[in-house]
Amino acid sequence: MAAGLLCADEKTGSDYWLSELLHNVPAMADEQRLLLIRLFEETRRLLAGDEFEFDLFLPDDDAPFVEQIEALKSWCQGFLFGIGAKSSQSNYSRDALDILKDITEFTKLDTNTEDENEEDEIALMELTEYLRTAVLLLRDELSPSTKMEQYEAE
Repeated sequence: MAAGLLCADEKTGSDYWLSELLHNVPAMADEQRLLLIRLFEETRRLLAGDEFEFDLFLPDDDAPFVEQIEALKSWCQGFLFGIGAKSSQSNYSRDALDILKDITEFTKLDTNTEDENEEDEIALMELTEYLRTAVLLLRDELSPSTKMEQYEAE
């Protein structure tokens, strides 16, 4: 959700994210709240960087395959929620619409797989890399300051 919110509006504050994330959750300890704020700010830093350091916050490769797929689906749902919560654009480019459609399709991945194989693991790795790149492309397109920088460069 944090990545989606920040792609749609890089000025989104951690308080907004926390209110959306913890909508019906009872109060939490300050230590937990600060940890979440650091996670949000680190996501902001990685998205804004030019080093291509941004990565999805997903389980490690040694986690059960079904757990990895479920986490990827949840990540996509949260990302789409974040985009929808902060983006008021209705004139997305064709590329942005295609990316959002792909991410929507990823929320429907089948987790009822009995036999994981090497092909499935490679496909998951490719999906993750596609998402990583797609998020950065969306950030560039949706971010007002990035659009202004591109316009000034032209």
